[in-house]
Amino acid sequence: MPAPLNVPCPHCGALNRVPAGRLAEQPVCGRCKKPLFESRPIELTMANFDAVAGRGDLPVLIDFWAPWCGPCRGFAPVFTEAARQFEPRLRLAKVDTDAQPQLSQRFGIRSIPTLALLSGGREIARQAGALSAAQLRQFVDHALQ
Repeated sequence: MPAPLNVPCPHCGALNRVPAGRLAEQPVCGRCKKPLFESRPIELTMANFDAVAGRGDLPVLIDFWAPWCGPCRGFAPVFTEAARQFEPRLRLAKVDTDAQPQLSQRFGIRSIPTLALLSGGREIARQAGALSAAQLRQFVDHALQ
């Protein structure tokens, strides 16, 4: 039997131990009782970044974007739909680079949209530019091999 996974709560940041075989059963946080997965990207800020994306056993795919960016707005529905497809295999999150300049500086974001895939809080893959749904799936599948 696989070991339980540590899954950070996107609402309160509490770390939850969830059996791997039960991830798809809509687990809730042991502390705040809210869903651990909501089939949509999580908004990351300086306040919640390390608690949600910097720890836990699930990879986190982050979309660095800005509200004024046309390609970012065009990619947003693709990324939102990807959350429905990829959760609970990985967590999807968004960082508004205008509202969170410290995070974009921390990751050296030079163009948007930029995707960064984190595992164990460390970046393992990066992709600049908007992608189609098929390209996004290919990027994630290749990066997680």
